[in-house]
Amino acid sequence: MHLVLIGLSHKTAPVAIREKLTFPAGVQHDALNRLTQAEGIREAAIVSTCNRTEVYAVASSDDGGARTVVSFLADYHDLDVAELRPYLYVITGEKVVRHLFRVVASLDSMVLGEAQILGQVKEAYDHAFNADATSRVFNKLFRQSFEVGKRVRTETAIGESAVSISYAAVELAKKVFETLEGRSILVVGAGKMSELTAKHLVCNGIARVLVVNRTFERAEEMAQRFGGIAVPYEQLYECMREADIVISSTAATEYVITKKDLAPVNRIRTRPLFLIDIAVPRDIDPGVNDLGGVFLYDIDDLSGVVESNLEERQVEARRAEGIIDEEIAAFFAWVESMEVVPTVAAIRAKAEVIRQMELDRALKRLDLSEKDRKTVEALTCAIVNKLLHGPTARLKKAAAGKDGYEYMEVARTLYGLEDSEDRFGPGAFRNLLNLKAREIVEKQKETGEGFGC
Repeated sequence: MHLVLIGLSHKTAPVAIREKLTFPAGVQHDALNRLTQAEGIREAAIVSTCNRTEVYAVASSDDGGARTVVSFLADYHDLDVAELRPYLYVITGEKVVRHLFRVVASLDSMVLGEAQILGQVKEAYDHAFNADATSRVFNKLFRQSFEVGKRVRTETAIGESAVSISYAAVELAKKVFETLEGRSILVVGAGKMSELTAKHLVCNGIARVLVVNRTFERAEEMAQRFGGIAVPYEQLYECMREADIVISSTAATEYVITKKDLAPVNRIRTRPLFLIDIAVPRDIDPGVNDLGGVFLYDIDDLSGVVESNLEERQVEARRAEGIIDEEIAAFFAWVESMEVVPTVAAIRAKAEVIRQMELDRALKRLDLSEKDRKTVEALTCAIVNKLLHGPTARLKKAAAGKDGYEYMEVARTLYGLEDSEDRFGPGAFRNLLNLKAREIVEKQKETGEGFGC
């Protein structure tokens, strides 16, 4: 098993590059199918947000997996590999786990402590799971990452006074206008990011909210929640005559607001127009900056906006790193349990525990001499050994192959090693099984012998 991650983020690539590599929800199924059909890629997941695009893979090898994913990124978006390579980071092995855990804990976000990334990674995993692109390893890894995110937010104060990209946009608007009291805002797009932005703005004194969306019903729903006005999409530029602030966050693939269409509107305005583009790909033509009295900020301009609480967040971030260390150890303990020696030992241990329990039960009903008791016990040992010798020998041989962990997964499922318990209460059988398995592994280490009675 080889974990591979190829990605780019706000730390390595400008928005002009990041917007070329996005994977909207509508294309994820197709993209994941293409990727998992590539040679050497066993599992895959794609995290695509406004600040990052990351492709996670379980591959047959580190180098081969990395080359395959890089080629996939370039081919899928019709780009030159040489053009992308300077902006990409390549992470393999244990560092992939640490990176993912830090991402969901919001330690790698543009704004430390923002709450949205956990939900975004969950959506990415759902896409991968529904596309049959994940199996045992990623199902375990991503689900554990969600627990990491929850632990960090409940066991640290990193989420207190939480900021997000939408909040950063509001803070930038407040710096430009000093106060938002009495201002008018136009929100373009009725998605989650737009709703969060509108919520922050209303809380900061915005007097009037206009909402424009291609689907008018969704614009009405958002406007109603904030006591605003829904406007048909065709009247977008008419609304911009009245607005002080325009915040745009849509899923459009082309510019929603262009210099050509804004110029006539701007000529009849008598006050500055403040535009914030928090969409990737960008919604607003960068050329509008050339218009007098128009000030445009895109998502890359937001990175330095929120400085309040930063020192305290860094303290909490260090506590979060400790949680991540614990969770990484737990994940790789699980990985080790999927290796051949612990798995074979667990199979043998389960068989031995069952053999011993059934033997004790039978001997209580029989009146046997000590010699006969030893004969019966030897018989049960011989039966167990002969039944398990072939399967465990083949399991050891198969485990040496490139997809050995899959055989471990099947074996542990067939033998019920993940959910054993008995009539004496939940966990009693599991505890006995673990103890017996440890004894068997230690015996093999000392003697070099097999796993028999």
